[in-house]
Amino acid sequence: MDREQMRYSRLANITKILNTKLELCEVLQRVTAAISEEIVQCSSVGVFLPQEDGTFKGYAGKPDNMNGETLDTQIIDPEIDLLAKELIDTKKTIYIPDTSKDKRPYPRAVEAFKIKSILALPILFEQDLFGLVFLFNYGTPMNLTDSEIQSVEAYVNMAAVAMRNANNLTQKENLIDQKQLLLNVTRDLSMCSSLEESLEKCFFYIEKILHSKNIAAHFLDPFEKTTIRLTKLSMNCDWTEVEWMKNLNNTSKDKNYTDMIQEVTKTKKIIHLPSFDLKGLLMIPLVSMGKVLGVIAVVHLGGEAPNYEDSQIQLLQSIVDATAPTFSNLLYMDQLESMVKERTRELASANEMVTSVIESITDGFFTLNKDWEFTYINEHQYLPQGKKANDVLGINMWEIFMENVGMDIYRELHRSMSQRITVNFEMLSPYNNNWYEVVAYPFDDGICCLLKDITEKKEYEKELKRLSNLDLIGQMAAGISHEIRNPMTTVKGFLQLIKKEEDFEKHKDYLNIMIEELDRANSIITEFLSMGNTRTSDLKMLDLNEVIHDIIPLIEVDASNQNKFIEFHTQDIPKLFLNRNEIRQLLINLYRNGLEAMCAGKALSISTYKEDENTVVLAVQDQGVGIQPEVLEKLGTPFYTTKDNGTGLGLGICYAIAARHNANIEIQTGSKGTTFIVKFKIR
Repeated sequence: MDREQMRYSRLANITKILNTKLELCEVLQRVTAAISEEIVQCSSVGVFLPQEDGTFKGYAGKPDNMNGETLDTQIIDPEIDLLAKELIDTKKTIYIPDTSKDKRPYPRAVEAFKIKSILALPILFEQDLFGLVFLFNYGTPMNLTDSEIQSVEAYVNMAAVAMRNANNLTQKENLIDQKQLLLNVTRDLSMCSSLEESLEKCFFYIEKILHSKNIAAHFLDPFEKTTIRLTKLSMNCDWTEVEWMKNLNNTSKDKNYTDMIQEVTKTKKIIHLPSFDLKGLLMIPLVSMGKVLGVIAVVHLGGEAPNYEDSQIQLLQSIVDATAPTFSNLLYMDQLESMVKERTRELASANEMVTSVIESITDGFFTLNKDWEFTYINEHQYLPQGKKANDVLGINMWEIFMENVGMDIYRELHRSMSQRITVNFEMLSPYNNNWYEVVAYPFDDGICCLLKDITEKKEYEKELKRLSNLDLIGQMAAGISHEIRNPMTTVKGFLQLIKKEEDFEKHKDYLNIMIEELDRANSIITEFLSMGNTRTSDLKMLDLNEVIHDIIPLIEVDASNQNKFIEFHTQDIPKLFLNRNEIRQLLINLYRNGLEAMCAGKALSISTYKEDENTVVLAVQDQGVGIQPEVLEKLGTPFYTTKDNGTGLGLGICYAIAARHNANIEIQTGSKGTTFIVKFKIR
């Protein structure tokens, strides 16, 4: 009688525990502790709960660790565990006093945990199976009595009640959460002011429920009513619109993605494919007032395809249903707004066409009424004092351009206004010193004026005139230069004869200086004539690298005398049409300029390479301090030099030689040095 009272007392205690708000795991731990410590005194109790794949996984019990394995790592598969399979099928308690005489217990578990006897019980409540319970002693039999087994069953039944209560509580909480979520959806959608915003809200809540960021909305064309088009993807989608349609249409051989969209729009029913060629697919119709507006599609990429529960799909349908009326209203408003915009656009198109034609004129254009007030002025028309077009509309022209009163433009525009004729003239603006060609012609009761800036044209004409004069001077200079050489040669010859006379020995130094100066003058004349030469004769097919190698000794001697270094980097290049002497002169001028730009210990690099299929490059790179911008823009100008003893003709000659070889020279400069790049075209 005492044992019965103790049994009922323990059950009452467990009942109190069940009525408290404890976690399910904690309740099960207390149940297993009561079973193993107060009833059967066993060393091992395990509660196993069902998994989605049909197996049962360890959830609560004791001990936490046995033979190095924890309870939560233990998996029972009914397909191979005969005891578990029978327990599930019969839903009745099974007690095996001697495992050595029974083949039902899983042999591997019997051996690993030295199970001599075992008690297996289903956790049942009204024929609903919530889990399995196993009891055994490590290495020794339990020798249970019927009374003890009945007591254990009572406790397990209490565990079933606890699990049923926990499930019910979870369902109630989920239901409350779902209702609150739908309230939030309705509230957020009511605040949306655009179609895109309403879709973003819908996508947000779908992603929150299904944990998938790949969501798309397909809608019926509002005008055709049958064509389905991809309208929008979720912000975090892994694919672009093109990739979405291409990938999904090519995914399955049995079901075409586009056909499934059409099926949903016709049947108004959800399509759920848990495995859509390794991708989970869910399609939900968007229906408002019985009319299908489109389809919301959710795709799960990678990993295992999700198995959405019915409650999730129902909740998802509720969210889409809540979105539909909001979207329909916004769509209707959007269509009305589009119609208004279309009508407005049509009414404004004629005016825009006229305005666009006038505004496309890149010259100044304006119209005046009979009172000389501006009625229109384009953005290219110059206005004094930084005024804008809107600042002068309706104002008398001569109040704006007061400096022009009494000038040619004043007289000619008045002639056009009074005589109603077209006038055409040129004028120099007193405001910006630009030249303008003005055309004025009658229009309604006023006149239209077009002002074209011809300042550049005037400068070209002036420059052309100057170049014509320079060409004449150049021809004269070439002739005079040849004539100057003759008396210079005579003077040099007599000076050389006089230098040999003993009577002039004391003047030998002066004679040498005069001869050197004559040679210098002759050199300047030669360079000057070379720069003006434009002949391209005597060009032969030569290897640029060979021309460079011929003068390497000269370059190395010059560099060595200045305690500087030379580096050569020549690559295989095609032959070019070259004048050997002129290319030697070009290279000598460039490398000497490079050496002069560097201090001792620095290196000059000379390289050749093929830039592309049509270009061969000769590059001379120094390690100087670079060229200042104000000097760079004047390089190549005849007689401009930064050297104390320079003539300013060296680079000019280089440019002339390059031009005769159909080449061009580019300069790259910076604080770490300058590179002269000569680019030859391959012919």
